[in-house]
Amino acid sequence: MTTSTVSAPTPARNGSPPRRRAGKHATLLTLNAVSIVGGIGIWWVLALTGLQLPTPPEVLAKGIELAASGTLAEDLLASLARVLAGFLLGSAAAIPVGFLMGWYVPARGLFEPWIQFFRTIPPLALLPLVLVLMGIGELPKVFVIFLAAFLACVISTYQGVVSVDRTLINAARVLGAKDGTIFLRVVVPASSPFILVGMRVGLGSAWATLVAAELLAAQAGLGFRMQQAQTYYDLATIFVSIVAIGVLGLVMDRLLLLAETRLTGWQERR
Repeated sequence: MTTSTVSAPTPARNGSPPRRRAGKHATLLTLNAVSIVGGIGIWWVLALTGLQLPTPPEVLAKGIELAASGTLAEDLLASLARVLAGFLLGSAAAIPVGFLMGWYVPARGLFEPWIQFFRTIPPLALLPLVLVLMGIGELPKVFVIFLAAFLACVISTYQGVVSVDRTLINAARVLGAKDGTIFLRVVVPASSPFILVGMRVGLGSAWATLVAAELLAAQAGLGFRMQQAQTYYDLATIFVSIVAIGVLGLVMDRLLLLAETRLTGWQERR
């Protein structure tokens, strides 16, 4: 007697998910395009129906004018440098602190009260004190951005460590893995989605903090330019700065999302 194994055709089973993913991706891109066009259309209609808003062509013309004069590039570079410095420093400090809090109980006891204390205080509330202590140079702006990014990322990292499935840790110990190996091979990969989500939240906080910091003390930057435009009731310039901040923030967020997809591709996704 012979037995035979019947299996489903491999190409159909393996090819279907990529096709579904491609279709889903195309649908999302289409919806994104419809949303952007619809949003611009609503803005245009509101500007033409009595609201004191510049129309999209007026904002585009002002953006071209600012770009031609070099003002837009100067502001973009100033704001981007501050955000990147504060965000990268804040994330770099938050990740090890979050790991220490989640992995070692004594570290949690030492750090958690202070992190929770400062987390309830908006970084902008500390800006007057920071300006008095550090002056009106670049350091206070970068510091408040650092604080905003740090507080957003450290909590997410800590939550990622304490949320690691204990079954995975126990299984690694049964197989003879030491604490260092467990930390590097189990805890860090399992926490990476939380870390990247915290970084995305921290990035948004960094941009929000930057604009407010530049409103108070800056000689260049998108927030500074909005403040100057407000004085002269130049709504088109204000909109150019808003659009520039939104585009820069969106691009940086998409880059982090791409990194998240690459680094957490092992996770099951829906």
